[in-house]
Amino acid sequence: MVKNLKDLMTKFQDEAACREFLVQQRWNGEPICPYCGHRKSYRIEGGKRFKCANQTCYKKFSVTVGTIFEASNIPLKTWFAAMYLITAHKKGISSVQLGKNLGVTQKTAWFMLHRIRESLKENAPLLLTKEVQADEAYFGGKEEFRHKDKKIGNGTLGKTPIVGIIETGGRVVTKVSPVLTKKSITDLILTHVDRKAILVTDSAAHYFKVGKKYDHKTVNHSEGQYKSGQFHTNSIENYWSLLKRGIIGIYHQISSKHLQRYCDEFAYRFNSRKLSDGFRWAITFHQIEGRLTYKTLIANVKNSQGKEIETIETGE
Repeated sequence: MVKNLKDLMTKFQDEAACREFLVQQRWNGEPICPYCGHRKSYRIEGGKRFKCANQTCYKKFSVTVGTIFEASNIPLKTWFAAMYLITAHKKGISSVQLGKNLGVTQKTAWFMLHRIRESLKENAPLLLTKEVQADEAYFGGKEEFRHKDKKIGNGTLGKTPIVGIIETGGRVVTKVSPVLTKKSITDLILTHVDRKAILVTDSAAHYFKVGKKYDHKTVNHSEGQYKSGQFHTNSIENYWSLLKRGIIGIYHQISSKHLQRYCDEFAYRFNSRKLSDGFRWAITFHQIEGRLTYKTLIANVKNSQGKEIETIETGE
């Protein structure tokens, strides 16, 4: 267990130490072939790689194959430091600052950050129970700052909606939704909220349908109501404040294409907020399977209006 960044850099000064740590974290010390799943292998090349003992496979592999570190020329000790910084900073760290700290280019740091963010998403999150608050937020540039040729009107037009659900005093789940509908909200809540939970929302109409399946409590903000008995939506509102301050203060501007990864990053830190920085860093290695390629990362996509979304983050 590392105590801080200085301790991490002391313990992992060379690639051999990093590789042995990965072998322990990923395979509990017993290498498993990533190609056929065979549990016996031989160390080759001085321990840098392994060779599968399965006679029908016999493929060579390293501990980084099938992980976020695969096919990367960046030393593992640099990856380890990047993972510590992104998981320890409450509001995240920009690619510009990370590049300066690690001695890599901003472009390299940006790619590393997105690979790490991709690994932070929860593939099988636990159901939220007891009392659960749900709300939506909109992210995008303010109308007053748009060029006159790009003005589209006030309100939520041109912004990307995010639905958030949080267990009071517990975990949060956020989902970027290109188009906010009753169905998208209903599906998210039914997937992540236990049917026995108390659902607390504002009085927006898109919560009425899913509210019939729960003990639904509403807080009417339009009438100046911010608490209904003991029920409120302060927890999710506070989380939106944390997310918005991080995006505005650290990243400045991001594209809607990558917004879900930033949401996953913030949710991961929030859900592990009671852990020490060193322990949070260590358990992050349980989620390193899979790799985001640069080609996939920079591929342009179209928004709900059919326009291409910029993918390079110039504001970090």
